[in-house]
Amino acid sequence: MTTIPVTVLTGFLGSGKTTLVNHILTAHHGHRIAVIENEFGEIPIDNDLVIGGDEKIIEMSNGCCLCCTARTDLIDILRSLLERRERFDRILIETSGMADPNPVAQTFFVDDEIARHFELDAIVTLVDAKHVGGHLDEVAPDGVGGQVVDQIAFADRIVVNKVDLVTPGELRVVEQRLRGINATAEMMTSTHGRIELSRILGVGAFDLNRELQNRPGWLDEPEHLHDPTLTSVGIEVDGEVDRAAFDDWLRRLVDGRGGDFYRFKGLIAVRDDDRRLVVQGIHQIYDVQPGAPWGSGPRRSRMVVIGRDLDKEELTRGLSSCASVRSLA
Repeated sequence: MTTIPVTVLTGFLGSGKTTLVNHILTAHHGHRIAVIENEFGEIPIDNDLVIGGDEKIIEMSNGCCLCCTARTDLIDILRSLLERRERFDRILIETSGMADPNPVAQTFFVDDEIARHFELDAIVTLVDAKHVGGHLDEVAPDGVGGQVVDQIAFADRIVVNKVDLVTPGELRVVEQRLRGINATAEMMTSTHGRIELSRILGVGAFDLNRELQNRPGWLDEPEHLHDPTLTSVGIEVDGEVDRAAFDDWLRRLVDGRGGDFYRFKGLIAVRDDDRRLVVQGIHQIYDVQPGAPWGSGPRRSRMVVIGRDLDKEELTRGLSSCASVRSLA
């Protein structure tokens, strides 16, 4: 029986991983792909942002990122997938933006059954061309800079995403800096996560012998610690909100606190609109677009903010203040 190839997709907050997952799931590549998603936060949102998020999507939303959970969590999911093996031919693991890929990769070598049935194909790291420089500059111990470096250094493939947001000169600087961290990974550029999938799927790029030669104790390395000042806050509000009030609140919030918001995303229920309002943002850059229609049942607005010095009650009051009169009636 042939092994099942596994691609681990990593990258810091807001680099575009979910956008790339959508591209993979909707492209005509002939593969049947099972996706394992992991979110860093108490409210799961990413699954609702994935196009066609049906039985292909398995969520690991336990309030922490995959690399910090017991390795048995991932092993149990992989074992359960073996029972449905006829439904897929490869697996994609989308880690949280806070994840260190090392413990995830180790999973495929420390358990005999998993090693027998699965093969780690490649570690693919997305990089936000616009913001990666600032993140790398945060060099505090166990801080953001260290996490971004770990993700880049461990990559077999580096996708420099959002190149439409930088100049050619800025892109060259980014690429040179990435090469200083990882000189061997194949590097490619993209806009909106659109790349030739043959360059990241089925590439056989992960080399265990190389890792053990470069880092003899790699399989025994302990799990990492996150930047303790970076936290995730989830807020939920029942009913519908007024669109103009929401736009005004979000603009004022980002203008005042955007520097502390490493990633924010949400699904907002708007009065007189059957569609979800999808919010995606990194620092001061954000986008608000209509998404898929709401299903049956009550509507509920949800947002997740990952950043520094976050006040859940304050954020909840702000979103609640946008509630329309009709929804409160």
